[in-house]
Amino acid sequence: MSLPIHHHAPRHIPAQQPLAGDLTLQRGRVHELCGPSRLILAARIMARCHGPVVWIRPGWVPERLNAAGLQPLADPSRLILVQAPHDESLLWAAEEALRSGAVPTVIAELLAPPALTPTRRLHLAAETGAEVARRDRATAPLGLLLLSGPGGAQGVESRWHLAPAPSRSLLWSEEESFTLTRLRARLLPPARWALHTRRMDETLEPLSSGES
Repeated sequence: MSLPIHHHAPRHIPAQQPLAGDLTLQRGRVHELCGPSRLILAARIMARCHGPVVWIRPGWVPERLNAAGLQPLADPSRLILVQAPHDESLLWAAEEALRSGAVPTVIAELLAPPALTPTRRLHLAAETGAEVARRDRATAPLGLLLLSGPGGAQGVESRWHLAPAPSRSLLWSEEESFTLTRLRARLLPPARWALHTRRMDETLEPLSSGES
């Protein structure tokens, strides 16, 4: 990332990134998205933020991100796609992108959960990037780790699982239904919601919560 990336930040510089409904993610930190619909959740977050998005993938797997497939949810022209040759370079690229403070959102697809030390390094990089962004009156970076199954990255600020759910109607509809689960968060209990979406319109209904 030798060339600076300029983006226009909104007049109000948010510390929280909208996730779904009134749920938010803390910027300047690293969060995990997991489950079979994690790419959809990442795309919906991308649509709710401003500026370019660095999306880092393992370059040794045959699957490729179909940027055009993001079109119904988010503008694929905002993507900066990075193909990493191995695990270490993938985490390094995410760390450098977060530290630069040049992009509001950094997404890293991982094949296995990272240990605590690499996650701590990503948090420190995001905090440094937040200081750079604050100085430049820009948006603090948000780090997203994408993992299959139940995830399991150590030390993340929060972990969110998204999976398809049965439709509310037996008739054909453009609406899609999901179950969104907060598996862990530093300051909040686990909880589950029914998420119903139609493009960028959505409804969020609580299913369960550990709050007393």
